[in-house]
Amino acid sequence: MSKVEGGMKCVKYLLFVFNFIFWLMGSFVLAVGLWLRFDPETVSLLNVDKAPDTFFIGVYILIGAGSLVMLVGFFGCCGAVRESQCLLGSFFACLLIIFGAELAAGVFGFLNKDKIIKDVQTFYTTTYNENNNSTLIISYQKVLNCCGTIESPCTEPATETKDCETGIKEFFNSKLFIIGYVGIGIAGVMIIGMIFSMVLCCAIRNSREVI
Repeated sequence: MSKVEGGMKCVKYLLFVFNFIFWLMGSFVLAVGLWLRFDPETVSLLNVDKAPDTFFIGVYILIGAGSLVMLVGFFGCCGAVRESQCLLGSFFACLLIIFGAELAAGVFGFLNKDKIIKDVQTFYTTTYNENNNSTLIISYQKVLNCCGTIESPCTEPATETKDCETGIKEFFNSKLFIIGYVGIGIAGVMIIGMIFSMVLCCAIRNSREVI
């Protein structure tokens, strides 16, 4: 099997290092996705009957993409070391798929932010109006450090206590920004990976043609 020479050999090892970092980033994305899905505070607010599940769509995309990134990073390392056009071609194709998934998660987090927050606020106010002393309402008030709604504030709230609709907005804003920034940030890094893999594939093909 021919070897990539000169500057192209340097590209091969750079691609290997990049793929190792890529694998680490996949682990990070997966960890963030699992944290957002199983965070006790989020679960206590949304893991109940009739609660809106739109928030978890972006989370599931992150979890799936993070898992795939780890797998692809491993095969990318193998392809770089073995100078395999087949593995590198598969790596490039998978990068395109993951790029779309991560970009979708990021765009989803930003574009659907207001809708997700509105759905949760509506769910809370409906439940509050039905029974303002239920276990779910108490859970919201405890997690968000809030009380009542905008239209029905608590009669004697503490000075620092806000209404729960504001608390919901602040809480899910922070979570959705995490989904958006992580998704778009990883998608940007993948562009570099696709460029590296294309350069190395061309170098391997050209060197074999010369031989």
